[in-house]
Amino acid sequence: MNAENSASARLTSDKANSPDRIPVEEFVPAEVSELDLYQKREKIYTRKIEGFFQRIRTLTGWPLLAGYFLLPWLQWGDRQSVLFDLPARQFHVLGFTFWPQDLSMLAWVLIIAAFTLFAVTNFAGRVWCGFSCPQTVWTSIFMWIEQKVEGSRNQRIKLDAAPWSANKFAKKVLKHSMWLTVAFYTGFTFVGYFTPILDLSYSFFTFSVNPWAGFWIAFFTLATYGNAGYLREQVCLYMCPYARFQSAMFDPNTLIISYDPKRGEQRGSRKRTDKSADVGLGDCIDCELCVQVCPTGIDIRNGLQYQCIGCALCVDACNSVMEKMNYPKNLISYTTENALNGQPSKIMRPRLIAYIVAVVVMCGLLAYRIVARETIELSVLRDRQALYYKTEQGDIDNRYTLKVANKTQNNHRYQLSVSAPHTVELVGSVEFQILSGEVVDIPITLRLAAQQQVRGPFNIEFQAQRLDAEDDIVSHESRFFAPAE
Repeated sequence: MNAENSASARLTSDKANSPDRIPVEEFVPAEVSELDLYQKREKIYTRKIEGFFQRIRTLTGWPLLAGYFLLPWLQWGDRQSVLFDLPARQFHVLGFTFWPQDLSMLAWVLIIAAFTLFAVTNFAGRVWCGFSCPQTVWTSIFMWIEQKVEGSRNQRIKLDAAPWSANKFAKKVLKHSMWLTVAFYTGFTFVGYFTPILDLSYSFFTFSVNPWAGFWIAFFTLATYGNAGYLREQVCLYMCPYARFQSAMFDPNTLIISYDPKRGEQRGSRKRTDKSADVGLGDCIDCELCVQVCPTGIDIRNGLQYQCIGCALCVDACNSVMEKMNYPKNLISYTTENALNGQPSKIMRPRLIAYIVAVVVMCGLLAYRIVARETIELSVLRDRQALYYKTEQGDIDNRYTLKVANKTQNNHRYQLSVSAPHTVELVGSVEFQILSGEVVDIPITLRLAAQQQVRGPFNIEFQAQRLDAEDDIVSHESRFFAPAE
């Protein structure tokens, strides 16, 4: 055993001293040498900043908010434009009505969304997180309210550190009241996608709301209030899995927000009239404005970090400082790893092309699936009491129940017919009307005349055709039973 240990030690020593091996030294900064995994979260006080990318964030965030809050209130024909009617098992999206049988399309939508996210991430990093993610958008609303009520970053720090007073209490009550108002409207709107929102509004304000609807309104109100008001960056850092696996989609040509150390170092403060070369410093004046505006509290100058959501607040902050110093902009900017290393960057790469092709193909197939889907659904149930019935005249009857669904958003008339290798007669009404989104049960009797002398079962096919559209027809196979002897 000692010989084995000695050999293992020599092997380890040889590897460590090999000229082909890069020596690695363990370095633990003093300030993080002891880390409590359950330490209390330090509140991040963000500073308000204006700039080019923040105007883009406004243009990307407002359409999301407008679409979310307005869509349930818009009418499409005689119903809500977007309504997921779970009791009726019908999902109305603008001019389309989807049924549980169309649920496979949801998988297509999710796959398309995933591949789109992969393509965007491979091209522009976490730009989705920084500009359009609901967590980011709603958190920005809550932070805007906080800034309007409690003031600037320094004013908020002083307010939280000050003892309780009438002024502090009033500001806190006003802020949280506005937070709860936005959170309530968010939760109420979400439930309005599953319950007709006009009926929900009436029942809520007349105190007759369904208990389950009331529960979900309260649940999503508290969830929004907690996520956007308190958790904020904690959702991005610890709850969202995207930050953890995003690096699998990055490559040296992916756009990332990065600090240029070649240009910025050595950091140091100086007068506004000083040039970097004259004072022997880089362009970074070490103002830490990029840290103060960061919603996740990181210092982008330390390199790419998984906490960075790509919001470009630090870019706008740094550019504003560079303008005041009369230095070139984009010390912090959207760039690529290749560009930082002085190598050319490629926009179109094999993996990005593959993602785009996959998204385009799947979108085309989904669109075809939606357009070509059947608007009539037909199912056939045989009578369970007997295989067949014999009349006094010797005719053979088979009884069925046909379930016909009108999957369109208009009322239509339909006609039934049957195809069989032998002449059978449809006994009962063969024309009927079905309202929009309605499923009707139609009892049908098929009669085989005695003089045909057919023995044994044979296959038949029922057909339901829309009278105002000859090509809108659906069929379903079944069996006709007759005596074997």
